Amino acid sequence: MLTGNLVRVRVAKQRVIPMYLNPASPDWLEVAESLLLIFREGVGLTRGEIETEIDQLVGEGMATLAHRGLAKVLEDRAEFEVVADVAPDRIRESVFTAAALHRKALREAAAVPGVDPLHRPAFNREGVLAEVGQALGMDPAQVAASMFADLKDENRLLTFDDLTAVRLIERYNVALAQSILLRCTQATIEVRHEKPARFRQLFRHLKFHRLLYRVEGTMAEGYTLQLDGPLSLFSATTKYGLQTALFLPALLLCEDFRLDAELRWGPRREPRSFHLTSNDGLISHYADTGTYTPPEVSAFVDRFRQVAPAWTVTEATEILELGREGVWVPDYRFVHKATGVDVFVEVLGFWKRSSVERLLKLLPEHGPKHYALAISDRLKVDEEALENLAGPVLRFKEIPNASEMAALLDRCLPATGGLRLIP
Repeated sequence: MLTGNLVRVRVAKQRVIPMYLNPASPDWLEVAESLLLIFREGVGLTRGEIETEIDQLVGEGMATLAHRGLAKVLEDRAEFEVVADVAPDRIRESVFTAAALHRKALREAAAVPGVDPLHRPAFNREGVLAEVGQALGMDPAQVAASMFADLKDENRLLTFDDLTAVRLIERYNVALAQSILLRCTQATIEVRHEKPARFRQLFRHLKFHRLLYRVEGTMAEGYTLQLDGPLSLFSATTKYGLQTALFLPALLLCEDFRLDAELRWGPRREPRSFHLTSNDGLISHYADTGTYTPPEVSAFVDRFRQVAPAWTVTEATEILELGREGVWVPDYRFVHKATGVDVFVEVLGFWKRSSVERLLKLLPEHGPKHYALAISDRLKVDEEALENLAGPVLRFKEIPNASEMAALLDRCLPATGGLRLIP
């Protein structure tokens, strides 16, 4: 993400317009490649030495904002470390103490009557370094090099997460948009024509980043999210703004979206707006795992269709409200052909423990009439946590047993007398 002094925009009709870079531009590709070369060959150099090379390449002034923005993206992918066998603060204390004693000895020698001022001994820097080095088990050159190794400019580049020039420009463009969102007071997001798994991924990212939102719409028509911005809150604006910006790459995974944000811009925090759509061409750098279906889940569904032909199985398209705590997008909707009874089914295999606990807490009060959960033993969910659920629970180790799930769902039919929980 870019710092405020590197944000490169223009303002037209109260609208903040980012000055994105064209990933196909030969000029910008050349700049990106030159900066990449500095970091690729800079492993082992100090941060100060790398910054000097960047200065020599791009120069100074407002015209170099984009260059320095690209360099900032690279710096965020670099790991710097303090290189010193002995803690630098300990070395400094030893050197300064030895130097002070040495100077005191010189003053005392000069104060002796009859000593010619022209022949007073000079301060012996190398002697002080040698004395300290002997005490610390280092040679004088190491002492001198390690004294300020903990200062930022003296940190050495340890590793660099490389990427291509095109990806660097794409990352820069996303970082620019993220930096703008840090100033938003609220945002309206419309997402259309996405699969349930994508919506599920989007809502999980909202929850993961602890963002406040309201949602309206349907799966067929799409959803509109009202997202509170960091500047609409009374406290923790920096942290909330960062979470808002970090959410953006998750939105970029959607193929059809529009984001309209209200900003407080500039030193006077004047009202401005920022707009972003899927047509702007920003490329997310988040791993797209939202539409991925684990093979064991696919195998379970295929087996269920074989052993329970009385039921149809489709990917759930409903987003179910869970009170004020958010929404739930189940994995599947099972419909009994003869009676029309439908049951929402969620397979909890690789969920985060906190997400599982939240769902188990909210379902008793806000869950649909019929639902069932398949919970992996790996999640180590206690029986006590399942006591209040109205829907049945199927435990599994590797793959949910399709026959057992069919038996559970049959209990939802009117003639079978309702739901029961099985261990």
